[in-house]
Amino acid sequence: MTPGVGGGPGAAAGTGLTDVSYSTNTANALIHLYRAEVGKMTAYRQRLDMTTNWSVVTTAGLASFALGDATNSHATFLFAMFMNYFFLRLEARRFRTFEIAHHRVRIMERFFYPAMLGDKVDPGWHQLLLAELSKPRSPMTRDDALGWRLNRNYLWIYTAVLVAWLAKLDLDQPKGWILEFPEAFSLADIGSFPGWLVFLAVGVFYGYLIWLAARAARTYPLEEG
Repeated sequence: MTPGVGGGPGAAAGTGLTDVSYSTNTANALIHLYRAEVGKMTAYRQRLDMTTNWSVVTTAGLASFALGDATNSHATFLFAMFMNYFFLRLEARRFRTFEIAHHRVRIMERFFYPAMLGDKVDPGWHQLLLAELSKPRSPMTRDDALGWRLNRNYLWIYTAVLVAWLAKLDLDQPKGWILEFPEAFSLADIGSFPGWLVFLAVGVFYGYLIWLAARAARTYPLEEG
């Protein structure tokens, strides 16, 4: 069970919370651990931004290439979707590692520093930190990490790619053409690969992305209280 938070100076008696005292060595060790974990968070925050930048630059470059010449295939945007998914998976993996450090930092901010400042906390919180140190594990699943990064950045990127792909299909047609289904599906033909199957694949893929974004957990561990 996750230890409870400090009750604050005005907490009622009888809650089972007790004062926690630390030796100088213990306090220094925890302070250095806190600094190390914050440093790790900072480094991974920069790596997350780097991956997003790669995605934006790659998308912009491929879109410029595809829209710059009518003879360039619309399949360039399908490749952009694939590359962005690669970057998304990479960023989600980095995000899960970032969350390991973030979780440890939140444990110390929620229990250690309140105790140092005279608040009352559950002395059993050490077991929570020890468990995180002995067996590091991300507090969120891979799907949740994908969903969080989608909500923060990649849904916007994927929306831009989808709009640009549809614009490319339209711009490649002569002026005055009329959109009629099911003939319009042939706009997405890639060689002998039928366009309706391309539209189906893109629709399923975007449905998967929306599902990931919608199901992602809305709260971080230790943030519910």
